[in-house]
Amino acid sequence: MNRQSAAKPWLLSAPALTLFLALLLTPLVMTFVLSFNSFNFYGGIKNTHDFGNYLDVLSDSFFYEIFARTFLIALATTVVCVILGVPEAYIMFRMKPFWRSTLFLVILGPLLISVVVRTLGWQILLGNKGLINSGLMNIGLISRPFRMMYSSPGVVIAMTHVMIPFMILAVWASLQRQDPATEQAAESLGAGPLTVFFRVVLPQVIPGILSGSLLVFSMSASAFATPAIIGGRRLKVASTTVYDEFMGTLNWPLGAAIAVILLVSVLIIMLAWNRLMERRYSGAFG
Repeated sequence: MNRQSAAKPWLLSAPALTLFLALLLTPLVMTFVLSFNSFNFYGGIKNTHDFGNYLDVLSDSFFYEIFARTFLIALATTVVCVILGVPEAYIMFRMKPFWRSTLFLVILGPLLISVVVRTLGWQILLGNKGLINSGLMNIGLISRPFRMMYSSPGVVIAMTHVMIPFMILAVWASLQRQDPATEQAAESLGAGPLTVFFRVVLPQVIPGILSGSLLVFSMSASAFATPAIIGGRRLKVASTTVYDEFMGTLNWPLGAAIAVILLVSVLIIMLAWNRLMERRYSGAFG
């Protein structure tokens, strides 16, 4: 009976595990194997196995610049999402049920729309003749348009709009486990709203901020649609470089190598950040 009981969870999860292996793990393995093949513009992909593509990427400063830009944009997006998302989640937590539900719809609504459609909307807003520049010029605040399209700040702005719901939801889930008595105790001792937020609430939602940051950073580093539309051809990141190698030069092995390096780099950064935060706050959270 014990063995049968222990086997039941595996049997019940077998369909989901099979689907996971078929749709996620198999393409990753195929991409990893492809990255060791070589490519010739006249002969195409050759069934060889060496580290030539990885050496090409790791020995070229061009790719170092691309990866640095990718991670800086992802980091900036994560920081902005933390700055905007944490207070927003706390304000929503303190709202009355009706307004809280309304704000939830406002936050989750954009997730029902394609990322491409949302990014095209930001293209209209951020262009040299877009609504933002036109409005600022009409009221006389600027004499010439700001360059926001095809720039890192423009990508960060659009990426923040795409990613901030995930940060808000992660912090919101952490706030649900907070003890309301701690805020009441601080207020009874004379602490103001800002003191309560920074000294009482914020330390308790660190796990939510950590999980939200990991989610936003990983998704931002691997995002394609927003950097491709807002950044254009001038602002290459790792994902658009992989696309160019696959669809432009048809050098699939090199594109696969870049994709594998991006995946491994993001995993290393996420594991290192998670371990650092666990050590930093292990004493505070038990």
